[in-house]
Parts: sequence; structure tokens; C-alpha cells
Amino acid sequence: MNSLQLEKIIGYRFKNREYLERALTHSSFNREKNTKHKDNERLEFLGDAFLDAVISVELFRRMPEETEGKLTKTRALIVCEKSLANAARKIDLGRFMNMGHGEDSAGGRAKDSILADCTEAIIGALYLDGGYDEARRFVLSLMEDTICDAVSGKIFLDYKSVVQEVLQSGGVPVNIVYVIDREEGPAHDKTFFVHLECNGRHYGSGFGKSKKEAEQNAARQTLDTLKRGEIF
Repeated sequence: MNSLQLEKIIGYRFKNREYLERALTHSSFNREKNTKHKDNERLEFLGDAFLDAVISVELFRRMPEETEGKLTKTRALIVCEKSLANAARKIDLGRFMNMGHGEDSAGGRAKDSILADCTEAIIGALYLDGGYDEARRFVLSLMEDTICDAVSGKIFLDYKSVVQEVLQSGGVPVNIVYVIDREEGPAHDKTFFVHLECNGRHYGSGFGKSKKEAEQNAARQTLDTLKRGEIF
């Protein structure tokens, strides 16, 4: 697919086109071509960091009265796989990707995880080629609707559903349970502490003023841990 079309869509012409081509290259393409270190994973790493920075600054500006905790939760609604994948679909990013035949046949161009990773890689490529301002412009242009919805409280991320999808994605049967570790406080003002177990293995922990809130926080910590690669 002609990447020049993508440049028109995102409103930026790359000086070093290698950045763009690498950002659009999924690891499955390299496996089939038997090449190394020419996929978008390193750019994804870079783009993830700058995406966090751009969204953090924007929320700090747009939500001047909110606490650090509220800002963190709102950012999580924006900087997540589903939101990034939906943003990628707005510019039809999947059709521009270099992808192995096997992954392509398996519907890879429509997978949330692949689209989200490629979006972050594009951000990384824009930063390297055009600097922070270009990366920021792209992020805010692409995700403005998502940012507005998150700030206005129109988005709620069900961490329990998301973590279930992630843990089931390997195709192996899983048994996910939320275990109450303890309860603290009087009956009218309890705090619940729970942890998530999958197939008997302890994953994330969380607490809250209700069992539901504690379970959501345990699921959120599990997702954070999985994203950092500290499990598996």
C-alpha cells in the first residue's frame, strides 16, 4: 500500500521515509522475510512514552481542579489498546501496514493490539522525524474526540472485561477469580483488599470501598503489569 496516501491523511511528509516504513512494519512481515530489527516494536516503545507525555500535559491543562488520581484514571481511558485501535481505524491505518501473509490472513489488520501498537509506532516515528510538536499535533488531532469523551466522563473502562480478553487471547482455557484478602474498617465504611488469580497464579492486587471497585483496581494493576512485561 502506498504510504504517501497515509502521509496525506495524517498531514505530514516524512523527511526520512525509513521511519514511516518501519512504523508500518509488523513483526510477522520480518519473520516471513527473515530479517531482524526492522519492525515497529522499538518505535512503539518510543511512541508509547511520548503518547503518555502528550496526554498527561493535555489533561493537566484541561482538568485544572482534578486530583492526581483522577488525572491518572482519565489518562488510562485514553491511552489504552481499545482507544488507540479505534483511533487507528479513523485513518484506516491497517491497510497501510506491512504484514506477513499468515497474520494478514488471520485478520491482523483489524486486531486491536496490532492497530494500537502501530499507532504508537507512528507517534514515535513522527517524533524522530519532526520533533515533539509534530508528534503532539498528530496525537491531539487523532484522539481529540476520545480526549473530550474521557474528560467529560462519557467513557468508563471495564478493566475486568479487558483483562479477561487479554488473558484469554493465548487460546488456553483460563480460570480467573478475584480473591478477597482482607477487609478493614467498620461495617459502614469498609475497605476491601483483593487480588486476581488466573489458573491459580497471583496477578494484580487492588483495594476499594466496595468489592466491585477493588476488583476493578486489581484488574487494572494486572493490565499494567502485563503491559510492562513483568508476567509471563
